[in-house]
Amino acid sequence: MVTAQPQRAPGAAIPPRHIGAGSNSPIRCTRAGRIAVVTLDNPPVNAITVDIARTLGAIAASVASDPDIGALIITAAGGRMFSAGSDIVEFSTMLGPGQAVERKLRPQMRAFSALHDLNKPTIAALNGHCLGGGLEIAVCCDLIVAEEQILIGSPEIKLGLFPSSGGTFRVARRIGPGRAKQLQLLGEPISARTAAEWGLVNEVVPAGRSFDRAMVLAQQFLALSPLAIGLCKFVIDASCDSDDTAMTEISLRASEQAFTSAACASAVEAFLSSRARRDA
Repeated sequence: MVTAQPQRAPGAAIPPRHIGAGSNSPIRCTRAGRIAVVTLDNPPVNAITVDIARTLGAIAASVASDPDIGALIITAAGGRMFSAGSDIVEFSTMLGPGQAVERKLRPQMRAFSALHDLNKPTIAALNGHCLGGGLEIAVCCDLIVAEEQILIGSPEIKLGLFPSSGGTFRVARRIGPGRAKQLQLLGEPISARTAAEWGLVNEVVPAGRSFDRAMVLAQQFLALSPLAIGLCKFVIDASCDSDDTAMTEISLRASEQAFTSAACASAVEAFLSSRARRDA
């Protein structure tokens, strides 16, 4: 069994030249073997600032270009909050015409898209309440593991706003427009169990176990073909944006790459050899 990990993720720090974030940064990236572990650490509630978002985008770009990294986990320090969302003090200075979009939302959208578009498997380990911009980060990940005690929600509507960094469409893609509207138009949080029933999170685990479970899933990913994973991610994500005709071509082009890869040839050969030995 994997030893329980509290809030701090293990591993040696990725060299600063890769991500530009030191050990005292409000967001940092460490390594656990071939797994990159991103930790939000901006007390008291891990609020998301523009600088944190930009660093997250830089981390995603670094991970994408590093062949030694096969998966990414994002978690948080502190225990109570994965993230309470955007730093309200920061965006309260950006309420003039055009300011919020250019100074915060556009760079934040680019950063979150870099995480979403990463061609490697990503897992959000929600070890605290996940609200607003925290949920917008989580739904950029392929899998979400939530601890049973947490709440998940989009309270932006109570500030006269709405999730403006991809949360509207990414949440709707996961749970459908009806439940996305219930979550975001009312602004009331839901339990981790309800989130799982809705399909917003993939798994619910006991308190203190989200990182453990994310590590197990990441290790499973490492045993699989990175090319096939990247192509499969691309096709699934494209299916949310394209009609069936376009999707047919996208799927066929991606399949051509997968079927002609060395990893596929090796796996098929191993399978056939195993079957031949079994049938002998």
